[in-house]
Amino acid sequence: MSIKNIELIATPRAPHFVGDGFRVHNFIPSGFRLDMERMSPFILLDYNSKYNFPPSDSPKGVGVHPHRGFETVTVAYKGKIAHHDSSGGGGIIGEGGVQWMTAASGVLHKEYHEEEFSKTGGEFQMVQLWVNLPAKDKMSKPKYQGLSNGDINKHTLDNNAGTIEVIAGNYNNTMGSASTFTPLHMYNAKLNTDKEASFSFPEDYNTAVLVIEGSITINDKENVATDHFVLFENKGEDFTIKATEKAIVLVLSGKPINEPIAAQGPFVMNTKEEIKQAINDFNMGKFGYLED
Repeated sequence: MSIKNIELIATPRAPHFVGDGFRVHNFIPSGFRLDMERMSPFILLDYNSKYNFPPSDSPKGVGVHPHRGFETVTVAYKGKIAHHDSSGGGGIIGEGGVQWMTAASGVLHKEYHEEEFSKTGGEFQMVQLWVNLPAKDKMSKPKYQGLSNGDINKHTLDNNAGTIEVIAGNYNNTMGSASTFTPLHMYNAKLNTDKEASFSFPEDYNTAVLVIEGSITINDKENVATDHFVLFENKGEDFTIKATEKAIVLVLSGKPINEPIAAQGPFVMNTKEEIKQAINDFNMGKFGYLED
């Protein structure tokens, strides 16, 4: 066994609102040790920790905006989110569900609290990731994968330890439910108190975990509290997570895309010229149409 040790434990930064429906702590990018390259292919991570939204007749969220060059992945833990985009993708996800939108060559989209959830209000908790695309796929056709919790393949751990929900990649031969452009793993590890799970990823893969619920110990030595983010070193392959109280942990690991990153607002390309082209294409209406 080759142990993968922790490089950094990040506390949640002060929250800010994205639109009026997502109160998020930003973990990626957030400084030189967590820039877009450091966790590639995961180039953004916004975490809406548990927050109680009051009832609203008008659904809160983010209005129509463009994306090109990457994928947005939204994982819902509490509440319900509705998505619509100009390529025809859309749907509603609730607790344990995932929306995986491949913007690629360009889409307009909007995300809101689902209408009935908005009317009643309540606890809301989610993660949004941006997953980069390699240059050869940045101008591919947009697509949408909507996964309810029932659609996600699950691996039952021995000794009543819990369950690994395999959103993408594989865990002990349980294959992920989402398709990806580059090799990556994305799991929700749901662990019972005092139980543990083992993980193994190639040492060159960028690997991190986010504690969604409860608290954990990593490699029997490092304690990590709720809402904290752990970045691992690119050395070693194996680590363990033990729940010191019943826990949900988002596990991320992926092969880095070693290509230049040019990012501006909602566009992530390889060169400044491609960013200028994305802006021109958006202004010329080439991303389609979506009613606000």
